[in-house]
Amino acid sequence: MIYRRDRYLRGSDHISFLREGWPAGRFTEPNEDFAHQHQDVRVVDGVQYGDLPEFCDFDYITRVARVNGATLWSLAQAPGTPKGVTVVTTNLTNDTTLRWQRGAEPDLAGYEVVWRETTAPEWQKVLPVGDVTEVTIDLSKDNVFFGVRAVDRTGHRSPVAFPKPGS
Repeated sequence: MIYRRDRYLRGSDHISFLREGWPAGRFTEPNEDFAHQHQDVRVVDGVQYGDLPEFCDFDYITRVARVNGATLWSLAQAPGTPKGVTVVTTNLTNDTTLRWQRGAEPDLAGYEVVWRETTAPEWQKVLPVGDVTEVTIDLSKDNVFFGVRAVDRTGHRSPVAFPKPGS
């Protein structure tokens, strides 16, 4: 799902969030049973189709709910996602300057800059930069994707904010 908005022939609840500019994620079953998912309830040639309770694995659903709850708890403990993150694009250099607004959380310890190659699905490098609102890194903004996240005193990390071009 990293390189696509959703799976073919269907759209999930997260798309409406993304359309409004809100961060969103979703959990999905990688091995769908198309007789019982994305189908109207009906019987064809003796085969039952549709999303019906008898085809649900409630133990699995319970485990997924626990993972979702733990993830939400962890995010709720973390500082807010940095706001106003920009990458300076007013000059041609082989380094990168990032700027952002300082969060107001009383337990804010500082920030981390993360980056990954443009073809990598996950962050590959993390650089703790401290309680600052600007940093210059000896790495070209043209070669990687950058992000900034906040960290509190107990190590909780915010979601990453992607920078917008700015001055």
